[in-house]
Amino acid sequence: MTGPDRVDTTSADFADRYGPWALVAGASEGVGAAYARAMAERGLNVVLLARRQAALDEVAAAIRADTGADTRTVAVDLSLDGAMETIVKETAGLDIGMVMYCAGADPNYEPFLANPVETALAMVERNCVVPLRICHHFAAPMQARGKGGIVLLSSAAGLYGAANMVAYGATKAFDTVMAEALWAELHGKGVDVLALVLGATDTPALRRLMVRRGALSDLDDTAPIPGAIPLNQVVTEAIANLSNGPTWFASDQLRDSARQLGTLTRSDAVKAMLRHTSGGVMSGGSRQEAAQ
Repeated sequence: MTGPDRVDTTSADFADRYGPWALVAGASEGVGAAYARAMAERGLNVVLLARRQAALDEVAAAIRADTGADTRTVAVDLSLDGAMETIVKETAGLDIGMVMYCAGADPNYEPFLANPVETALAMVERNCVVPLRICHHFAAPMQARGKGGIVLLSSAAGLYGAANMVAYGATKAFDTVMAEALWAELHGKGVDVLALVLGATDTPALRRLMVRRGALSDLDDTAPIPGAIPLNQVVTEAIANLSNGPTWFASDQLRDSARQLGTLTRSDAVKAMLRHTSGGVMSGGSRQEAAQ
């Protein structure tokens, strides 16, 4: 949606369009924490979801102190049965006008057969089943009000199959198509839906993975990761394109890469991805597995 329906992201109209509460899954660090803060800075109260209560409390306290926004934390493992029931219970009575789902990074970057199948199934639950249920639950009142926003974080890993990202890439393909289809159904009814596709993003998750694999010296190294998108840029582009769905590729570099891969057949694109990850080593352009 463009033109007169586009919202000034710096004005009070933003809170009216997407408030009064935002729900952010994966809000304990990285993109989720940065997006939650950005929502609070624009006048929304925020519900923060993640597994680690202590980390959530720290993020929530900083947001309250800096913005004055109300916050609510919900510690929940999104890969376990009962996660949705917990979310519904803890958000009862709140008017959720914005949902961002950015949980679900892959901390392993390992071959499919290196782990029990339960590892992959947990990722399917966290990256596919739960966001599907969250969208179904919270989109209904948004549609009834004729306003709201949903952002589903996807990954360039979901564009084509790549080694060491079997389940992760498949779930991110699901997320992209789900967001695009929801956009097709809801954008004409006032609800903005965006599939936000990320490449390598400078997050704590990516830094932990790089340290574990010897690609980064230690977690105290604060130098920018070459080729990785800064967190603030991801959030800025997401907010600027909320009404410009259904899909947005974060960063010029990723948009250029996607266009280049799009000129190939799917088979050739998969082979090109394999060359970039040969030997199981991540190159500067193929760290999408930890983009979130």
